[in-house]
Amino acid sequence: MSSHTETVGVPDCLVFPDKFSLSARLGMLALGAVAGIAGGLALARSGTDALWIAGAFVAFAGGLLSTWSPCGYSCVSLLRQTGRGARGWIEYLPTFAMHGIGYAMGAVILGSLLGGIGMLLGFSGFTTTAGLGILAVIGLVYGLHQLDFLKVPYPQRKAQVPHDARQRFPVWFVGWLYGFALGLDYLTYVQTPLLYLMTAAAILTGNIPEAIAIIAVFNLGRFLPMIVNLFPVKDYEVQAWLGRNQERAAMADGVILVATGAALATLLAV
Repeated sequence: MSSHTETVGVPDCLVFPDKFSLSARLGMLALGAVAGIAGGLALARSGTDALWIAGAFVAFAGGLLSTWSPCGYSCVSLLRQTGRGARGWIEYLPTFAMHGIGYAMGAVILGSLLGGIGMLLGFSGFTTTAGLGILAVIGLVYGLHQLDFLKVPYPQRKAQVPHDARQRFPVWFVGWLYGFALGLDYLTYVQTPLLYLMTAAAILTGNIPEAIAIIAVFNLGRFLPMIVNLFPVKDYEVQAWLGRNQERAAMADGVILVATGAALATLLAV
């Protein structure tokens, strides 16, 4: 990256549930645990396919939560269409498509890397006893982190995409560039620790196509907020709504992580 590239940091996006009381957070912890136990019992009566389907829902939710925040949307909003009416919408479609292609390319590269690492380490799937145990621990530990009961390392590159790229390149290329950077998941800030859960699952597959599939579903959730740019909604209105609900999103993230960890732990126990 050249010295002229502006990379914007996002320390303000490190949001934790300061507005929620201890009793409220305990209630959400209990909700996640109960939902996870019930889900684990249901998965125990089902096959591996059901586990993959449940994992896909978790991956998609994680991707959606990772971008659907003020800092995430501030990147996406830079790609808004500038024209009006049907013509502006049509002219915007190449940018929208290239953004999606960037995400897909990022999923292929990151998924191939993670699956390749898993192959080298000799992993044979996250549905093994060891794999489920590792994922259960990650889910529970980071769920407690998000609900503010525990502080654990949160390694992230706290930066956004290069905002000045839109002055230096055509908008369709910027759409691809942003999609590619965001689609690699570790080049920019990602708000949800569900990324770590998906990373571990991809490595544990020991299988490149399966690892790509996991990251692709996560990236699909990251990409979909781009759709808001197709509608006549003002940036400040979206940002204001996201700002009001960001800590609720962090709570939802924590509940999903705890539920996932509890479900996998239950699956191992029965």
